Amino acid sequence: MPHSPSALTDLWLRGVAANTGAPAGVLLRLLDPAAGDAWRILCEKRCLPQEVMDAAVAHPEAKVRRTFARNPHVPPAQRARLVEDPHSFVRMEVAAGPRPRPRQPRPLPDDALIFLLTTEDGGDSGLLTAGEIAQELVASYQIPPSFRPRMLGHEHPALRIFASQPWSWLTSEQRKALLTDPHPDVRASAERSARTEDPAAMEAELPEESCHHRWMILVNYALSDAVVEACMADPECRWSIAGNPYTSRDVLARLARDVAPRVRERVAGRADLDAVLWAELAEDPDERVRTRARVQPLPRTRGQCLAVDHEMSEDAYDCSCLILEPYEEPDLDWYRACAVSEEVMLRRAAARCATLPADLVSRLAEDPDEEVRHRLASWHPLAPAAIVLAAFVARPRQRPHLLLQSRLPRTGLAHLLGHEDPEVRALAAADPAGQAPVELLTDPDEHVRRAAAANPLFSPDTVEALLQDPATAEGAAANPRLSAVRLHALLDSAGLPR
Repeated sequence: MPHSPSALTDLWLRGVAANTGAPAGVLLRLLDPAAGDAWRILCEKRCLPQEVMDAAVAHPEAKVRRTFARNPHVPPAQRARLVEDPHSFVRMEVAAGPRPRPRQPRPLPDDALIFLLTTEDGGDSGLLTAGEIAQELVASYQIPPSFRPRMLGHEHPALRIFASQPWSWLTSEQRKALLTDPHPDVRASAERSARTEDPAAMEAELPEESCHHRWMILVNYALSDAVVEACMADPECRWSIAGNPYTSRDVLARLARDVAPRVRERVAGRADLDAVLWAELAEDPDERVRTRARVQPLPRTRGQCLAVDHEMSEDAYDCSCLILEPYEEPDLDWYRACAVSEEVMLRRAAARCATLPADLVSRLAEDPDEEVRHRLASWHPLAPAAIVLAAFVARPRQRPHLLLQSRLPRTGLAHLLGHEDPEVRALAAADPAGQAPVELLTDPDEHVRRAAAANPLFSPDTVEALLQDPATAEGAAANPRLSAVRLHALLDSAGLPR
């Protein structure tokens, strides 16, 4: 029994919003309030023509602008057009970055960064403060590494304050300039930062109860002898000071023989480890401790150590979010050496290097370790399509990221049409090469049915029939075989104004 158009309207609107063949004139109609929630798919889930981006940025509804601000498919410069939006939640979405967050987020333009870091409270109801929005920006990875150094001499004092954090990366000349800055806020900030190297000041500031600030001090700042001795009675505190850059050599020697393997492992991962302790830890009875020492012979840099720490981290006690000490990214020569190493942890680290040359990419693509291949697939722009597809199939948590990549194969997927995982079947159902996925039109999973119905291999008559079935109507409306005239007609039947 045919269904009435009114019962299918919402499905058609959602499908048209996702239709990659729809022209701008069709898509613009979906920004009308009568389109229901189809605008959400339009503004957040796909690439957009310039006319539609212009309309989204200027849309009177904050919820539309807010959704567009987190679209991972549009360039940062387009999202940055909303940094001066009157609504704080829109500005927050720009600052927080796209969803899902890319592996390597593209930076916002300098003028957008400067505005978000220097603006003051005001405008809307103040549900979010300028400081909270700036914190979102800092955590979003949309600030390029070169930005802070370039802001040290900026005329705006807030940017000089921002550029001075963390204090330990500054030279003595830069510190002196900040401590004698003509602006009192900059001087006050510099004086607070300088306190982090004063053990007595940090002892006075250290909270007694466990909290984020307590752990920040224990991991990063200078500690008095009294605080260190108190820490030695608590394994969590010992783990923290085992990575603290100010921890003395005699304390490190004690921690290298700690009863807790995770504390010894923390010491084994330090860049400033001396040869005697390194040799001792390389023979440690615990395998992880031995591995952590062995994979990186001395000398080694802080950046190299953190790259390996990332590969060896265990979520149960991975506190890398608390580490403030700056470091330089390992150079390409180090990653080259890691790529040919016998140590699998080093090869895994190399697989995350997006600038690794093609010959080493080919080598790692055939690595016997599956994790090396999966990391390469997720991080390197030259990763072969075969391992990208393999990572998609094997790693469900990586799929939102991989679906954003042009490296993920969209054709030649017929062998996956019967896969047990519906997300994999949905990818295969959208394959525009080969034969139309007729059998998946009745798949028990709605996402698979939607992908199948949107496949352009179906004939126009079949697509028309699919438009009349609630099980396939949304996917059929997303089928790029539909002409602009037919798409407009679907929107006409939904009562959207032209």
